[in-house]
Amino acid sequence: MNRSETQSQSPLWRDGWYQFASSLASPNFGPRPPQVEVDLIVLHCISLPPGQYGGNAVLDLFNNQLEWDQHPYFKSLQGLQVSSHFYIRRQGELLQFVSADDRAWHAGVSSYLGRSNCNDNSIGIELEGVEGGNFEASQYETLVSLCAAILQGYDVTDIAGHEHIAPGRKRDPGDGFDWRLLQRSLGLPLKHFPIGVQSAIVS
Repeated sequence: MNRSETQSQSPLWRDGWYQFASSLASPNFGPRPPQVEVDLIVLHCISLPPGQYGGNAVLDLFNNQLEWDQHPYFKSLQGLQVSSHFYIRRQGELLQFVSADDRAWHAGVSSYLGRSNCNDNSIGIELEGVEGGNFEASQYETLVSLCAAILQGYDVTDIAGHEHIAPGRKRDPGDGFDWRLLQRSLGLPLKHFPIGVQSAIVS
């Protein structure tokens, strides 16, 4: 069964938009390459400024509306055009910026399991947080539900972190992320996760 057939039988998705997410469409996206199927979930974390939670700076960044003079850190982001499919706030609120059928700009220079340009075949999920830091129980609850819905609507075979698809360049979500909780909550075999994550789960 292909993606469109699967989605047509699911009340959870409509043209790649998840029914339980608040939509805030970003202009930073494009079409996926022809014949490319979504088979990877990439987990990230972000907060703007780093370590400060609850504001709208991340939303503004993904919509090219961030005011660069609001904080010294924002200067380093000036001119950047990025997006993620989903963003999960600390209290578990879920926002969607790009249809999962489209290509969001979240991975950058990347490669996983021998395939480069991970934006082409992945769905990006940002968690509000800092790399190496801990995440809230409400975020995991939302993340598990979202990943389960993605697995129902798309032929995803792997879940990885930004650190796994861009090693040496990215370190998120980092050591504070509970991969074991995610794996057990989804009931997925270890083979769906990066080798390093597999070792952490079984240790």
